[in-house]
Parts: sequence; C-alpha cells; structure tokens
Amino acid sequence: MKKFGIYPLDALSVRGKTVIVRVDINEPIDRTADCVTDDTRIRGCAPTLRELHDKGAKTVVLAHQGSDIEYKNFYTLRPHAKVLEGLVGAPVKFLPDVCGPAAQQAIRDLKEGEILLLDNVRFVSEEQTLFERSLKLSHEQQAKTLVVRTLAPLADYYVCDAFAAAHRDQPSLCGFEQVLPSAMGRLFEKEYTVISELMESPARHCVFILGGAKIADAFMMMETVLARGTADQVLTGGLVANILLAANGVDIGKASLDFIDKQGYTGFIDTARGLLDKYRDRIVLPTDLAYVQDGARREAQVGALPSDQMLVDIGTQTAAAYADIILGAKTAFVNGPMGIFEKPETAHGTETVWKALADTAGYTVVGGGDSVTATNQYGLADRMGYICTGGGALIRFLTGEELPVVRALRHAAEAFPLD
Repeated sequence: MKKFGIYPLDALSVRGKTVIVRVDINEPIDRTADCVTDDTRIRGCAPTLRELHDKGAKTVVLAHQGSDIEYKNFYTLRPHAKVLEGLVGAPVKFLPDVCGPAAQQAIRDLKEGEILLLDNVRFVSEEQTLFERSLKLSHEQQAKTLVVRTLAPLADYYVCDAFAAAHRDQPSLCGFEQVLPSAMGRLFEKEYTVISELMESPARHCVFILGGAKIADAFMMMETVLARGTADQVLTGGLVANILLAANGVDIGKASLDFIDKQGYTGFIDTARGLLDKYRDRIVLPTDLAYVQDGARREAQVGALPSDQMLVDIGTQTAAAYADIILGAKTAFVNGPMGIFEKPETAHGTETVWKALADTAGYTVVGGGDSVTATNQYGLADRMGYICTGGGALIRFLTGEELPVVRALRHAAEAFPLD
C-alpha cells in the first residue's frame, strides 16, 4: 500500500479521528486589504482537506505564512481561512492560537467533518528559519518541541500535504512523524509522482528551461539533469544565461558583470565554465539579449552587447528559437523566467517561452515560485500539464537529495505500520 515508502491518504481510517494536517499555504499578502493575493497553494491542498471532511475526520490544519527572514509576508492565517472555506466547500474555523490552551480546547471540541485552522506556526520560535539553521535539531529532538509535544497527544494521525516545504527541517513538518501514524496528502503524492516520473522516464525529446536569479539552485539542477541524462537540452535565460555567457568568453558588459559581483555570484562563472566544458552540446545559450535605454527596449546580438546597460531579457531571436524547440519537445520543464517579466518592456522573452509551453503538444511541468507567478500573469495555468507548488523543495528533489519530510514520513511508515 505504500508509495515511495510512504503511506498515502487511503491508508488512514479517519472517521471520528483527529487528524493534524500540515499544509503549505504561504501566499503573497496584501496587509492593507488583509487578504492573500494568490491562492495557488491554497487551491492545491483543498482536495486533501475536502476528502478528510467528507470522510468524517476531525481536521486540524497547521501552516506557516512568511518567516523571520521574509518579514513582509510574516502574517496571521486569518485571511487564508476564508479562501480555504470557499475552495474546500465546507466551513473552516480559524483560531488565533497555535498550541496554547485555546487551541488545545478547540481541538478537543471538534466534531466529525469539522475543520480547524490554527494560526501561523512560525509565531512559535521553534518553527522559524533561524531556529532551524542555528540548532539543527534531529527529528527525534523535534518531536519534543512545544508544538509537537502539545498537539500530538490530541491527535490520532498526522498528514503532510506540504510538498512545497518538504525541504525544510522543522518540528511541524518532521516532528509529528516520530510519534504518530502518518501519511502524505493528495497534493504531496501528486507532486512527488509527477517529479519522479519527470526524472526517471520523461518522454523524449526532454527540454529543461532554466532561468531566473537563483543561481546556485539552477546550476545544481542543471548538473543533475544533464549528468543523469534526464534533459536532452537545457535552454537558458535570465541571470543564469548571463553567467553562462560570461563563462563562455562573451563580453556581457560592465553593468551586468558588476551586478553579478554585487549579488555575490562571480564565483559561479567558474561553475558555469565547468558545466559548459562537460555539456556544451546540450546547453543552449541566447544569441541576442535585451536591455532598456531611455525607457525603451533595445536588443543586441551576443558579441555586440553594450557595456553600460544591464541585460534584462533574452532577445526576440532567442525567444523564437526557444519556442521552436519547446513546440517540438515531448516533455518540457521550466523553472525561472527569461528576464524581468514583471515589466512590459522586459517581458517578451518570458511571455514567448510561456506561450510556447502552453501551445506545445508535449507534457509541461512548471516549477514553483516566479514560474507559477508568470504562468498566472499570462493566464496560462489551465494550459500547462502540471504546476508544482514547491520551489526550494522541487529543486532539492531534482538534485537527488532525500528531502527531510520524505525521510520523516518514511520513518513513520516503518515505526507505525498501517498495512
């Protein structure tokens, strides 16, 4: 009954049982309007909560919003409750408490089919990023932290549906599995399945499109998919492409080199050179790039790039060439935009590539973060094969790393057999 060494939701007999469900509904927040501005992740976990509701579980939802290092989005989950209620199609109670007396009593008072959303778990220090990075608690130690030792005795099962946070090593994600029978939710299972199939047996021709400005992640992913033979080609854009071009001996100009240095990415030019040495025939670089001068978009061929202007998008020629490759692919995975897509004058490359992803007959997978934002911005979500909610988790998974939450769920499957 296990899948990937983890129990699926079907393994649990939940009627009348209290189920703690950890989800990732970390969304952009408008504090002035007290609302979320994108419901992608909330929409993703709704099927699991709806299923638990329909099966008569007493469901307790744990989630985070922002963090100590992402303070602009560090906020209560109150506005999420309304969105979740509409998507689940059932009442969702919200309580502004995480694990205190009020939360404990509210859990005890739950009736079959009811759903309770507790407040932002990162209001508790042990769930914060700095706590995770500084203390590096083992999963056994996480089971003894406040949230787990307070809430676990009130529950029968734990379900993790937070694939987007599966790379994090925090008590609400990895501690409950040490003390409760556990399973993965529907979204977690779907994302794990899609990405596993992408890595193990993609339909050929398989193209990865890697852009954006998360350089360490992009190069780590590039190395993995090329070394394993997962990707037949890697198309590059954004800062990823600029660094590869510099590594290839192209003069990308002082302005762009200074930006790379300011971001602390100069050392990645050597990394890029190593990638080109090994996989030059499978890495596709832009042939023209765009910059903005006097408020207007300008383009130049590689080899004739301006020194004093930042390169902010792939050019029209490159975008058309990438679109042709994507339209001919059987599998296409994208992570990271081709340029600064938020501004009209620098959006052409990203928009062209995304429209090709929507038009291709091949199977398309959209990575998390800005890639999802771009997909929604262009109104193309319904035309993509699959949209992953995870950013960091997806990248770590694609590099072959066993994610902390996966390890914890596998432990629970051995410690608390449900077969």
